[in-house]
Amino acid sequence: MIRLFVLSFLLILGAGGTALAADGGKIDSGDTAWLLVSTALVMLMTPGLAIFYGGMTRRKNVLNTIMLSFITLAMISVQWVLWGYSLSFGSDIGGLVGGLDYIGLKGVGTTPQEGSTIPHLLFMMFQGMFAIITPALITGAFVERIKFSAFLLFTLLWSTIVYDPLAHWVWGGGWLMDLGALDFAGGTVVHISSGVSALVAALVIGRRRGYPYEAMHPNNLPLTLIGTALLWFGWFGFNAGSALASNGSAVNAFVTTNTAAAMAAFTWTIVEWFHRGKPTLLGAASGAVAGLVAITPAAGFVGPISSIIIGFGAGVLCYLAVVLIKPSLGYDDSLDVFGIHGVGGTWGAIATGLFASAAVGGVDGLFFGNPGQLVKQIIGVVATYLFAGIVTFILLKVVDLLVGLRVSDEEEVTGLDISLHGEEGYRLS
Repeated sequence: MIRLFVLSFLLILGAGGTALAADGGKIDSGDTAWLLVSTALVMLMTPGLAIFYGGMTRRKNVLNTIMLSFITLAMISVQWVLWGYSLSFGSDIGGLVGGLDYIGLKGVGTTPQEGSTIPHLLFMMFQGMFAIITPALITGAFVERIKFSAFLLFTLLWSTIVYDPLAHWVWGGGWLMDLGALDFAGGTVVHISSGVSALVAALVIGRRRGYPYEAMHPNNLPLTLIGTALLWFGWFGFNAGSALASNGSAVNAFVTTNTAAAMAAFTWTIVEWFHRGKPTLLGAASGAVAGLVAITPAAGFVGPISSIIIGFGAGVLCYLAVVLIKPSLGYDDSLDVFGIHGVGGTWGAIATGLFASAAVGGVDGLFFGNPGQLVKQIIGVVATYLFAGIVTFILLKVVDLLVGLRVSDEEEVTGLDISLHGEEGYRLS
């Protein structure tokens, strides 16, 4: 890792003279202002995720859980500048990955790319926020038991070998983009990839000590609700910002995002009330996130009524995945990353192929007379499952061989806050 960072630094020194080279085009101040705000909103989502996850773990692991997301923000911010952006959006290599055109941001300047109205450097930064939150999502599957060193190595490798090529496939000129699979803001790239990888990680790393026989109650549900609110707020930048302009498409995505989240939160609450006899705050928060996940690939392609249907489906399907399917299969996905992001992202990608409307986003789905779009969406989902699942399994085995994946039994019992960081989240008498 040290050698890799040194090499990257030397490459940057060599590229420094052209790091802000002009790309051509004219900047639109309104589009640029909106993308600056959207980038900041998406950045806020990762600390929001940290708080969301932190409230759901046990008290002895709250700081470690928050730390995993926060350090991802730091590490992937650097990785994206050095090589991640180039692998995602550099010149196409066989439809699979970007070239090294933009290594160290060589040639990425403050003027727009062809056909764009925002600075190239701003586009890079906006996309970087997606690259940051995606591996942070995975952490919810293995909190309370992973080594910090193993986490850092896995996250760096996963971002480079899984996320960056997937981003290229869908948004950077790769084969799924050529196929015509739709993903407005990251249903496959962000949510399916992180959800599937989380499930693989939960299976490879194994259950927490005492699961499922020992009670593992959330330490602070108000903290989780604050995190949910920050995620919901930031998601407007995530989805509406993906229009890459201050226009009608951004407005539509803004409306569908809020509507789907609201419907899914309400649906999860009602389903849980009927199934378990009591509606819970954690259920409402989980439903809201499930709705936000499901609408992400469709936000700019469907109208408000379709977003209600998508939100309803997310509330039902993700509830079933978390409350019924996970316990029956016995795996320990600690904070239900697969149940919400994997299942919600899958439903959202398929729903895009069902409800996309040319009147909204220029492409029709099955219910508007274009069954071929649904086929393309399914191909994208299956390809993401296979690629993310297989590569994640290999990376985890490599990391386990190099540094080991799990903390010791003593460290797990003591709690990772004290064992790994020498800190406590709460000092209570």
